Amino acid sequence: MSEMKVCLNCNRSEEKTPLIVLTFKGETKHLCAQCLPILIHKTHLLAEKLPGMEVTAHE
Repeated sequence: MSEMKVCLNCNRSEEKTPLIVLTFKGETKHLCAQCLPILIHKTHLLAEKLPGMEVTAHE
């Protein structure tokens, strides 16, 4: 049985929305297109879900 693929941020499955595959620290994660701007512009909001991620200060 394969693992269900869901968005790292909003938990929507690949049955509901297309998912983008990411790798971080050797692990595969998925992110939907709607949550991609969070990864780009508000990285700090994903820090809990990606332990060890470097978060830079915002101005």
